[in-house]
Amino acid sequence: MAPPRSAFGASPPGGASRTRNSPCGLFLADERQQRPRCWQRQRTGGAGSAVSAWLRRALFGVVLAGSLQTVAAGEGRTPQPVVEKAKAGTQCVAPPDVMRRSHMDFLKHQRDDTVHGGIRGARFSLRGCIECHASSKTGSVNQSETNFCVSCHSYAAVKIDCFGCHTGKPGTAVAQGAPK
Repeated sequence: MAPPRSAFGASPPGGASRTRNSPCGLFLADERQQRPRCWQRQRTGGAGSAVSAWLRRALFGVVLAGSLQTVAAGEGRTPQPVVEKAKAGTQCVAPPDVMRRSHMDFLKHQRDDTVHGGIRGARFSLRGCIECHASSKTGSVNQSETNFCVSCHSYAAVKIDCFGCHTGKPGTAVAQGAPK
């Protein structure tokens, strides 16, 4: 015996999924009783919808123009870190964009060479970085918010763990308060 059907040919809740007739032709009805496309509410085009579409476009244009003016003026939404310049007359071991992207890899590799191989004073040593980038005001790379290391690391929300053991001042062998 066939299951009972409603007036439009859909099976009752929990019925089997089949293709059935509807007022607008065939459609697939699943267990949740999907409606055929012809039953869905159609949007009507009228004066109200034309006005709201025009207002949306105008608002989008105003927002876009404002953001382009901000970008053209060189002002971004996010403030950039303030980085003190290195010592005058010195050249960095790599271009700035390479150092920004990969300095932590260089330092880790140099750390492994120093700890495991005893190789000190190589090209990417922490001591070399500190000697060039120590602030002229504080004499350190990690004492104030504008110092070289702290400025970018606080901007990027990255913890600096180098200076728990190492000093941030040039010319000193052991960090202040670090075990000897």
